[in-house]
Amino acid sequence: MDKPPHRLPVFLNLAQIRFPIGAIASIAHRVSGVLLFIALPVLAALLHASLRSEADFASVRGLLSSPLSLVVAGVLAWALAHHVLTGIRHLLMDVGIGSELERARASARLILVAAPALALLLLVWGLS
Repeated sequence: MDKPPHRLPVFLNLAQIRFPIGAIASIAHRVSGVLLFIALPVLAALLHASLRSEADFASVRGLLSSPLSLVVAGVLAWALAHHVLTGIRHLLMDVGIGSELERARASARLILVAAPALALLLLVWGLS
């Protein structure tokens, strides 16, 4: 009985792999879900702290007025927009709407463009 040849693990260079557009949207959906999951307790703690007293409200407001918090708010606005839009896309595809290859690719492209635009609108609306 011959032994099958021993195969060594293959190094996958992720920078060279070309993902389909649907895979990129799906991976970003997972990343946005993780970001929202991590941010939820932090945002709840900030809300709780801001409701304790006027001094705590002022300290939370000062914390949220920094430039870094604007970047974090932008990332979270993108995560929310992308997660909601991609979730709706997946639900529609589950019932057979837009599950054809070309329509699925088009909806993935649309979401990858619409989510940052919607996040920008949310930021502008929130800052005004």
